[in-house]
Amino acid sequence: MASELKADPDALKFAAGDHHMLIGGDWVHAASGKTFDTPNPATGETLATVPAGNSEDIDRAVKTARAAFETGPWSRMTPSERGRAIHKIGDLILEHGDELATLESLDNGKPYAIARAADVPLAADLFHYMSGWCTRSQGESIVPSVPYMPGAEFHAYSLKEPVGVVGQIIPWNFPLLMAAWKLGPALAAGCTVILKPAEQTPLSALRLGEIILEAGIPEGVVNVVTGFGEDAGAPLAAHDDVDKIAFTGSTEVGKLIVQAASGNLKKVSLELGGKSPNIVYADAEMETAIPGAASAIFFNHGQCCAAGSRLFAEKSVFDDVAQGVADAAKKIRVGPGLDPSTEMGPLVSHDQMSRVCRYLDEGARDGATALAGGNRHGEEGFFVEPTVLTDTTNDMSVVREEIFGPVVTVIPFDSAETIRQPANDSEFGLAAGIWTKDLSKAHRTARQLRAGTVWINCYNVFDAALPFGGYKQSGWGREMGHEAMALYTETKAVCAQL
Repeated sequence: MASELKADPDALKFAAGDHHMLIGGDWVHAASGKTFDTPNPATGETLATVPAGNSEDIDRAVKTARAAFETGPWSRMTPSERGRAIHKIGDLILEHGDELATLESLDNGKPYAIARAADVPLAADLFHYMSGWCTRSQGESIVPSVPYMPGAEFHAYSLKEPVGVVGQIIPWNFPLLMAAWKLGPALAAGCTVILKPAEQTPLSALRLGEIILEAGIPEGVVNVVTGFGEDAGAPLAAHDDVDKIAFTGSTEVGKLIVQAASGNLKKVSLELGGKSPNIVYADAEMETAIPGAASAIFFNHGQCCAAGSRLFAEKSVFDDVAQGVADAAKKIRVGPGLDPSTEMGPLVSHDQMSRVCRYLDEGARDGATALAGGNRHGEEGFFVEPTVLTDTTNDMSVVREEIFGPVVTVIPFDSAETIRQPANDSEFGLAAGIWTKDLSKAHRTARQLRAGTVWINCYNVFDAALPFGGYKQSGWGREMGHEAMALYTETKAVCAQL
């Protein structure tokens, strides 16, 4: 397969090599000596074997990160020096772009071309962008007026300081990019980190650990512990010497993270699930809206927290929109991510494929009609057909619950005056899309939607300067943009009487 698909040889060599966790400057086995296999989702065969970290490994990593934060060179580096090292991470990601894109395709299943065009440059850009915040995260001068101390003078100011030791748990849908989203602002703030990648996709995080050391980040500032959620993620979230936990993943697990973090009331940020409405008005430019709606759900195999999985089409264009997206779904070339002709790869794991197929079965039993797809694709690997469902009702699981796969429900609506209620009728509030030529209507609709990001006549547009996060049960806090710095800093007020 490697020669046929022309995979990057450095990535193949890395995947086949011996893998260790990064704690301090050392690459180590798990304390228990245990390992686990991670599969190639295109074949189901073992891709790599990595250490199975547990609470003992987490404790060692936390102690290492604490020492690096309190007494290591990281705290003594100037903001400019720290910024240059973080910027270098971005440079090295671009330098090793082919290798990293291949690792993402092998480990996650996504098409290599997509990983090379999106995941890799976006990850690099995040580090480049955040490196600038090292010298821009500043406090302010304040002139207190104290009524009960007439005539007294004060010199007062605020400081922005790193929150300390941070635990970061990232998902498997964008392994490299989510690591960048987490690490960039944490490092810019001056924190030290224990990164726990998803057990399904550990390879790019381990390779990123090598890159981080090469960039000049001091030993112990970034530690990478591989393992399962209950064995490594849970003790990281509960650890009493971790000052903050950042998690991206399902809402269900996010609630467990909050409970685990309550012991020492550590700070928590969460980027969780979504069931995002994507609204097509009758006056939309259909040549743009229909392929845009298809991309909104089928990009990254539908394994996107912001996926436009509830497609609302105004009644007069409902048939055209539903059939148009179904036609687009039927044309998508499904195959291994390293095949240059592939437009959609496999889902990340057998469990995820089974989950999506279970929803498809439930939808069919509840009366939904599959205009396209509706089944597993093939017998090898973890492939699911791009699926378009109609004849759904709001009480169906395929409408209400996050499927996290290439499945969209198409729902009719009457007018701009009636779309607010059904669009917001969800426990989630991560993202939304609006398609119309009437920009006044677009902006009025955007104001009505309870979502952290609203795209108008586009979808899945991301930039390091744009904050990203959700309302309701889609999370706490914002990734990217200057708001991400607030997740990793404390504000200290200093007041001196003159």
